[in-house]
Amino acid sequence: MSENAAPGLISELKLAVPWGHIAAKAWGSLQGPPVLCLHGWLDNANSFDRLIPLLPQDFYYVAMDFGGHGLSSHYSPGVPYYLQTFVSEIRRVVAALKWNRFSILGHSFGGVVGGMFSCTFPEMVDKLILLDTLVFLLESNEMENLLTYKRRAIEHMLQVEASQELSRVFSLKQLLQRLLKSNSHLSEECGELLLQRGTTKVATGLVLNRDQRLSWVENSIDYVSRELCAHYIRKLQAHVLLIKAVHGYFDPRENYSEESLSFMIDTMKSTLKERFQFVEVPGNHCVHMSEPQHVANIISSFLQRTHTLPAVALGLEL
Repeated sequence: MSENAAPGLISELKLAVPWGHIAAKAWGSLQGPPVLCLHGWLDNANSFDRLIPLLPQDFYYVAMDFGGHGLSSHYSPGVPYYLQTFVSEIRRVVAALKWNRFSILGHSFGGVVGGMFSCTFPEMVDKLILLDTLVFLLESNEMENLLTYKRRAIEHMLQVEASQELSRVFSLKQLLQRLLKSNSHLSEECGELLLQRGTTKVATGLVLNRDQRLSWVENSIDYVSRELCAHYIRKLQAHVLLIKAVHGYFDPRENYSEESLSFMIDTMKSTLKERFQFVEVPGNHCVHMSEPQHVANIISSFLQRTHTLPAVALGLEL
C-alpha cells in the first residue's frame, strides 16, 4: 500500500475485461453488505478517499475507475464511450466480484450511470445514492437539437482519433492549475487527490492517464424525454437517496433549468413514495470530497436502515 493510501483502504483491485482491465479500490469488511462507488466525469476512484472512511466500516465498499479513467484501461481504438458501455462495465465488475445484490453510491455522472444500471437491472440494486446527480432531460423545445448532439459526438471522436496527439508531459503544478481552472468546485487538496490516480510519472514529469476521447461529456450521456425518464423511474426497485449540494451543478448545457430537477424529484416522490428521500446540503458539486462530513451521516443512516429515514429525523422538509 502506498504512503498516500486512504484510511481504511484494504486493497487495490484489477478486474479483467476484454479490452484490458477495470481498476478499483476497496475499503471496509469483505463480509459486509457490498456498495459500488461510481465517480464523476473525468474523476477517478480517489474521489471517495475522504468520504468512505467516515462511513460504517462493516460494509464493503468498492470504488471503480470507469474505462478510460484513472488506472483502468482505455477502450480499443475506434470504440466510442457511450452511456450504455459504462452501464455494461458495472455488470462486468459485479459479475467478477460475484455480487448478486448491492448498493450504488454515484457522484454526478457516476450517479447517471448507476441510475441507468438500477433501472436496467432493478433486481440487483437495493439502495441507490445519488450525489449531485441529474438525469439529462431533453426539454421539448430542444428536440430539434438531439441529432445535432449525436452528430457532434461522432465528429468529435473522429477528430481526436485523427489528431493522434502524443501524450503531453506536464509538471504537477501545471496540471493542478489546468484542473482547478476548468473545475471551480475543486479545492487544491481535492485536485491533488484526483491527480494522484489520474497521472503517471515519466522521466520529464507527469502525463494524464485518461483517454483523450473523453474530453467532451456529451459523447457519453443520453438526453431523454420526460416521458422516458418517468418510465425509467417506474422500473426502479431500489430505495433512492438524492443529495443535492446547494451550490452544485448538474448539466453541461448552459440552458439547463431548475424545472428539470423539480420534475425528477416530483416523479421520484410520486412513483417511489417512501422509497425516495431528497436532502439538500451546504457545499458545492464535489461536497463529498471537499466537505465529506456534510454528507457522511446522511449516507450512513441511509445505508444502515432497512428503509429511508423520514424527513423529520434529519430536520429537513421535503
